[in-house]
Amino acid sequence: MVMTNLKQKIQALGIKRVLGYLESNPDENIPKILKWVELLDVHNTLEGPLPTVKRLMADKDGVWFKFVKDLYTEIDPVVRKRVFENFIVNAVVIGRDQKIQLREQEGCNIPWAILMDPTSACNLKCTGCWAAEYGNRMNLTLEEWDSIIEQGKALGTYFYLYSGGEPLVRKKDIIKMCEKHSDCIFLSFTNGTLIDEAFADEMLRVGNFIPAISIEGDEAATDGRRGAGVYQKVIRAMGILKSKKLPFGISCCYTSANTEIIGSDAYIDDMIARGAKFAWFFTYMPIGKDAVPALIATPEQRAFMYKQVRHIRATKPLFAMDFWNDGEYVNGCIAGGKFYLHINANGDIEPCAFIHYSDSNIRNKTLLEAYKSPMFMQYKENQPFNKNHLRPCPLLDNPERLAKMVDTAGAKSTDLVNPEDVHDLTAKTVDAAANWAPVADELWKENRAEKAAKEAPSCCPDGCSCGCHAPKTK
Repeated sequence: MVMTNLKQKIQALGIKRVLGYLESNPDENIPKILKWVELLDVHNTLEGPLPTVKRLMADKDGVWFKFVKDLYTEIDPVVRKRVFENFIVNAVVIGRDQKIQLREQEGCNIPWAILMDPTSACNLKCTGCWAAEYGNRMNLTLEEWDSIIEQGKALGTYFYLYSGGEPLVRKKDIIKMCEKHSDCIFLSFTNGTLIDEAFADEMLRVGNFIPAISIEGDEAATDGRRGAGVYQKVIRAMGILKSKKLPFGISCCYTSANTEIIGSDAYIDDMIARGAKFAWFFTYMPIGKDAVPALIATPEQRAFMYKQVRHIRATKPLFAMDFWNDGEYVNGCIAGGKFYLHINANGDIEPCAFIHYSDSNIRNKTLLEAYKSPMFMQYKENQPFNKNHLRPCPLLDNPERLAKMVDTAGAKSTDLVNPEDVHDLTAKTVDAAANWAPVADELWKENRAEKAAKEAPSCCPDGCSCGCHAPKTK
């Protein structure tokens, strides 16, 4: 495997020094971070988002500059230092170089992040959630869990996410992994109801665990999907985390029933006031026996979220991400090891949390062997699945592509309770894909035109209205 070399160690030391400067004077030294990142990005892996980040951070009166400054007043300094160093030094600098070398050497995708389910057990039973079918029948052993992280780090992966089930059912094991792998960042999607004072104190102690709390919008929407009283438990958990200056975010699934609430300024402002530092938006996927296709967001709702997430990023001190609608920044789908993959509680290595088909399991293959398996190579060879990166998903947006890949790879359904033929699954999304296509194509056309206008030189003082794109002359 590729080892951390002297150059990487020097780079890491330099970044740690810059982070140290930030502690003393964030106003003056925030731009230095971006300078370093740009200089170190010799492979241009950040050429998509970096110019936008630099432009936003150049405005000291802007919302993004305020967001970063707030991290120095609202987050515990020990936790902040651990998170920044693990993320920037290990996950971005050291891990990136390892992955680039290994991708070329091995001819396969190597993910930036691994999402895994420590358990299928959950203390809730949410409408439309496939995990509710499994109960507590599946768990990764602590040894398997640890092995995944050890193998991942050897391949350059230092960022680990948890889903489930409810990951916090295994609080003690989560803390054990944070202790042992103190050089990694751990983020957990959680319903938030199991966060208490004692667990928050453990989070403070280890410093490298961040929760993303699932919430459906207001109290009626959250309790309507997750059960009576859940919203108040979530709000109580947020209060505990904020009082201890612990970073956390929200995970929001927008459906045909709650999109307007989740995308509203009032809701986002409330979450920011409660201490949320990031928001991760997902659109509903009809996975599992109890799936409700009627909950799939309409094209109009998905377009609303596309525009609203960009509005949030431009006007509010919150790092907002949309798993589908941000495909334009990452060249479409990020699954299949391109940026991330999923390992369920039975050890099945899946290309995505929403694609429950696999030809590999951690109990009979190493991670690297799985990355070279037919299913993952199908992803590598077929991405992006659409030239329009606002139609990134092989299930929701291009269902015929998923069915073909699964058939070609000979992958099997990983649903132990109700295995689903891939053609039955994709049949649920054919109409949604067809309805979204013209809306997405129009948004993509507008997006490309706006980008071209910004990049083109112009002879016109207020932007080119004549179409000449000639350099301005005297």
